[in-house]
Amino acid sequence: MKFRLFTAIALTAMAMTSCSEDTDTIGSSITNETDKMVYSTGIYQATSKSILADSIYSKTVDFYLGKVKDPETNSYVKSEFMAQFNMLEDFTLPDESDIVGTDEHGIVADSCELWLIFDRSNCYGDSLTPLKVKVQELSKPVEDGQYYSNFDPYTQGYVRADGLQKNTTFSLSNLHYSDSLRSTKGYTEFASISFNDPYTDKDGNTYKNFGTYLMRQYYKNAKNFKNAYTFVHTLAPGFNFQVTDGLGVMAKIARIDLISNYSYLDSDTTTTGVIYLSSTPEVLQTAHIENDKGALDRLVNDNSCTYIKSPAGIFTEVTLPVDDISQNHASDSLLSVSITFNRQNSDVQNVQFPISTPDNILMVQKDSLSTFFENETMYDYTTSFMASLSTNAYTFSNIGNLITQMARQKAEGLKSDANWVANHPDWNKVVLVPAATSTSTSYDSYGYSTTTVTGVHHNLGLSSTKLVGGANSPIEVKVIYAKFKQ
Repeated sequence: MKFRLFTAIALTAMAMTSCSEDTDTIGSSITNETDKMVYSTGIYQATSKSILADSIYSKTVDFYLGKVKDPETNSYVKSEFMAQFNMLEDFTLPDESDIVGTDEHGIVADSCELWLIFDRSNCYGDSLTPLKVKVQELSKPVEDGQYYSNFDPYTQGYVRADGLQKNTTFSLSNLHYSDSLRSTKGYTEFASISFNDPYTDKDGNTYKNFGTYLMRQYYKNAKNFKNAYTFVHTLAPGFNFQVTDGLGVMAKIARIDLISNYSYLDSDTTTTGVIYLSSTPEVLQTAHIENDKGALDRLVNDNSCTYIKSPAGIFTEVTLPVDDISQNHASDSLLSVSITFNRQNSDVQNVQFPISTPDNILMVQKDSLSTFFENETMYDYTTSFMASLSTNAYTFSNIGNLITQMARQKAEGLKSDANWVANHPDWNKVVLVPAATSTSTSYDSYGYSTTTVTGVHHNLGLSSTKLVGGANSPIEVKVIYAKFKQ
């Protein structure tokens, strides 16, 4: 009975303490004399510092392409990526005899294009700035595994030297299309890259275009199209997207589509068919990010604050006062532990394109930072936590479970190893990481929608913020304890 009552009281107490600093009478109206709770509070200090992110786990659902000069460091940031394409199961084409387009070697596709569709709300820079990009075919699939942002398909031998290669230039605003079309409801800015040049496969066979290659391979062996895995491993390993020129724009790519059009007969009527491939989360996508480490180090060494910076920039490391919290009230239960990281104003003012502030930051134990992302773990508000920017601060409202677990791990470790703390220097440390989430939306029978967070990954967009902290500015950790009155 007391356990259930304690849980109810705990929830009520956390709500009430946000309104009053006086905790002496909390619970008097909902418990009898024998079950009254005794509450106490404590304020402790955490310390923080900036740490270099170096390379980050880069298997992602987000694509960024571009090169910009960071106004905070006056250094360059470049983002590129590699993408594979998904083949839907049960893919079919019309009977080969119904294909209208042919040449002396067989059937042909009418056209083939690659579309980069922009998420304009998350792009950075001047929409008219030209960006020059090289698209190159991979020589082999990049197998599923643990890839970081310093992974380079060129140095690792994944780019096919004699394969499909296309140099193109585009801007975020596609001025090739009329203003009337671009103002049409539902229109989305995109860049179209032609794959209509002759294509030679790895066996030396030449086709009218890449779409023709795909079509002939289908009629040669349709089993290679049965799912994404066989498609990637037999026909199209993927493409690498490299920035070769252009400065001042970072494009977020909402979707990448490979579209091949062909003509066929349908009841004696010539009809246009489409082979539609898209790069989706079901296939591998990796980011390649270049940062100026020297410029980032200058911010890391600034002890007047800490930084959170993406992509692959700077994290904030926090040392939590676990011993103080757990030992000063050894006989009490932790009711609530909260910590707030306040933002500082940036020193960079009056720039044409300011870098955005991270919307969300993830708190995760330092010794599990890598595996958290590699294992595609979801934050659970037990050992990992997500906080959103609110009133110019990030607040983690209750990390009590984490404090309890850290204290328990230390106690258990010392039982068998007197040097456990020295051997586990990060036991009481967490890292604040700029994070992005993936979501899915479902609808009930009445048409009401529910959006659910389905995944969390590194923020690969441009973002930066300064936090109160550093060597000379400890951060308050507010604690509420509870115990039954004796």
